[in-house]
Amino acid sequence: MKLKLDENLGELGRDVLTAAGHDVSTVAMQRMSGSHDVALYEACRAEGRALITLDRDFGEVLRFPPEDIAGIAILDCRGRLSRNTILARIKELAVLLEVHAIDRQLWIVEPSRVRVHERRKPR
Repeated sequence: MKLKLDENLGELGRDVLTAAGHDVSTVAMQRMSGSHDVALYEACRAEGRALITLDRDFGEVLRFPPEDIAGIAILDCRGRLSRNTILARIKELAVLLEVHAIDRQLWIVEPSRVRVHERRKPR
């Protein structure tokens, strides 16, 4: 799967996801640091990449519809934010991606579980 790590993750977790067989790009690699959320969302759409982020703003499905890009995974790192906490969520995400495709969905990856926002159904 093609993934993009948001700048709030930097390179953290890239090795884990690459070792799991994913094509991983980062905001820093593409010199998009400081870009607005809309520009990042549009870059993911153009590249066919799912966005991996800590930024809960991407959970606003009307503003950033996950069905219009490869998907969005928000890593929920409650409590004190640390390298180990972030890596734990990324490892959980890697395990999930082994058995399920993110498939244009919004995933909230929490400790030991994932919440999936279902795609909007056409009326």
